[in-house]
Amino acid sequence: MNPAGDPNALAAKFQAALEEDGRRKTQPRQRIAARLAELSASGQDFCVEALWSDLRRANPRLGRATVFRAVETLVSLGLLDRIEFADGSHTYRACQAGHHHHLTCWKCHRIVDIALCVSPQSLDEIGRTTGFDITGHSMVLFGICPECQG
Repeated sequence: MNPAGDPNALAAKFQAALEEDGRRKTQPRQRIAARLAELSASGQDFCVEALWSDLRRANPRLGRATVFRAVETLVSLGLLDRIEFADGSHTYRACQAGHHHHLTCWKCHRIVDIALCVSPQSLDEIGRTTGFDITGHSMVLFGICPECQG
């Protein structure tokens, strides 16, 4: 896990992104952005359910859908990554800027950022073969980390 920076700057960045996406600047969204910034700055991964539960301690009327929409908006804007695990579960995290992928352990859910990528030639070939106009990609590799191999 890589800490992603100053929590106040991250909260402002998350809030600005939500506003640019047409979301009003509400107190619940400000709290969501602030909590996401704290998690991101400390390098912690999170799931929406745990985030929602945590935020509801301060605001019991906060809706799960509000939290889910804010997180998914930040994923679609590239500010958060949704990381899938081999068992079908997933988590979220703020990753370092730049194109990368993830290697995940199917036993302990450890996540490692990797710079390895599919070559542009391979993507072109896949596009030609399938007739798709490929506009992006995501890759998650699954395995067993060194600690879980023992």
